[in-house]
Amino acid sequence: MHQWRISLLNVTVNPLTIPDFNQCIATAIAQQARWIIANHNLHSVYLYQRDPKMRAFYERAQIIYIDGMPLVYWGRVLGYPLRRDQRITCVDWVHPLMAAATAGGWRVFYLGGKPGVAARAAERLCQQYPALQIATRDGYFQPADNSAVLAEITNFQPHILMVGMGMPRQEHWILENLDHLTVNAIIAVGACFDYVAGAIPTPPRWMGCTGLEWLYRLYSEPRRLARRYLLEPWALVPLMARDLWQMAQRGRGTSR
Repeated sequence: MHQWRISLLNVTVNPLTIPDFNQCIATAIAQQARWIIANHNLHSVYLYQRDPKMRAFYERAQIIYIDGMPLVYWGRVLGYPLRRDQRITCVDWVHPLMAAATAGGWRVFYLGGKPGVAARAAERLCQQYPALQIATRDGYFQPADNSAVLAEITNFQPHILMVGMGMPRQEHWILENLDHLTVNAIIAVGACFDYVAGAIPTPPRWMGCTGLEWLYRLYSEPRRLARRYLLEPWALVPLMARDLWQMAQRGRGTSR
């Protein structure tokens, strides 16, 4: 398992590249373990401070990768040697992962999205990776249907479970159902298959690696994302101030 973790904005993350990410999944499968693979961006950091169930979810996660260039930039401010390729997001890792799953014979189950969207994404992926073993279930189900959803997952016997219900619902669902999941890698993936299916336009990848992807997403979905991108970051200013204060204290300690 990738051991290097850093702390910033009151959370911890594992700086991973996409090959590191795939290797973590391969390790979990080889060890027949059950790992939660989570991610942090500014939105999740905001939720983490306010939602005890989100904090409990991250405490259970074996891997927490960086899904947001602002965290990379802020980590650099704090002195961490972070690189652009250590910001990974589902749009970038989904195809390398599906290629690895095909090569390794790993079964993939995707839970989430509106009816029909995940199935359409899976169809597109199978066109590109004909030997891929994948099943899907939309995320629009009632609590009374949860047992049937779990049975559907269990019957498929996936190595990888991707849960794409948006934050914080997907994290809550994983935490609440973890004891009923016999899966090696459980990944919270947001709108991953919405992008694959073309239901949501994919931001140009140069925007992702420069930290401007949020502008494209805000333009594409202003009503849903305005609060996330325009208001929530301001609530993190006290955490930024605390990070800077702690960095200054460490500097004073080493200079004595």
